Amino acid sequence: MRVWGIHNDKLTTELVEEGFVSIGWDMMGDLDRIPDGREGLKRALTEKVSEENYKAIPGWAGILLRFRDEIQQGDVIVAPYKPTSTINIGVVSGNYEHVASEPTHQHRRRVDWKKVGLPRTVFTQPALYEIGSALTAFRVRNHAQEFLAALSTQAESVEEVTEIVEQVAANNHVDEESTEEPRASRIERHTRDFVLEALQEKISHRQFEEFTADLLRALGYQARVTQYSQDGGVDVIAHRDPLGVEPPLIKVQCKHKTGTIGAPEVQQLSGTQGPGELALFVTLGSYSRDALALERQRPGIRLLTGEDVVSLVLEHYAHLPERWRTLIPLTTLLVVADSAV
Repeated sequence: MRVWGIHNDKLTTELVEEGFVSIGWDMMGDLDRIPDGREGLKRALTEKVSEENYKAIPGWAGILLRFRDEIQQGDVIVAPYKPTSTINIGVVSGNYEHVASEPTHQHRRRVDWKKVGLPRTVFTQPALYEIGSALTAFRVRNHAQEFLAALSTQAESVEEVTEIVEQVAANNHVDEESTEEPRASRIERHTRDFVLEALQEKISHRQFEEFTADLLRALGYQARVTQYSQDGGVDVIAHRDPLGVEPPLIKVQCKHKTGTIGAPEVQQLSGTQGPGELALFVTLGSYSRDALALERQRPGIRLLTGEDVVSLVLEHYAHLPERWRTLIPLTTLLVVADSAV
């Protein structure tokens, strides 16, 4: 059983809902009709791409060959899901197929998804670094055991899965030195993971409420934390005017966890909204499909994921109180662009 990483920035929820992974290069048509392995794919690419992309042909041919021929039924797929900064893990259940009826990403393989929406914080930073490969499809070698452990465990909670993965990682002695040069996107992803991990591990739930209020102030809002309770109610009150008497009033609920927030929790917050009031749910994790449907259906409610929170931290970092900047020490620098590597 081999473990493969697949990056897909083009498609989103349909990957899980319809059970497949895919890659681009639609102009190639059915790859099964291209003979002679890698050399045949290289010749076909030469006929399809512009001259300025000729240098990329060997690498692209390798990806197409890998996706068509090397990945086998029963192999494991690790698929980072960029919109919510989570990871999906599944088992390949079909051969390569060309779906010409689809408008994009016509090269596909069926996948039986076993673990969906795993927070990135479940895995060690070296493992995350490995699946941050610049390639669209690649073999996961050094840290495959972490992803296999997450796949095979019967544990339900994120905390239990994390503990199991950490135990496996502790016994996985590999050379962490990467032969790949650092790239802007790898550095950015590492930074985002660092911020998310700091918010998860270095502060309590009450402190997360205080952090959320400070983040809202950094965005230009007035904000105050309500009296602490564990009843799942409103944690922060925010507004634009200094006195807080002019509408709209924003009621904020904070969940200091990296798991998936379901529709009942979103409904509970929505139930606190009075006439003309807005509601904001803030979590370090993601939301279920039903929860996201509520956001679309009900006016005046907004759901922020962990990835959204990290983006706001990076965009407004200079305006955060020193308390949080000390907890999440960051600095600005210029790095080599991906296109130059």
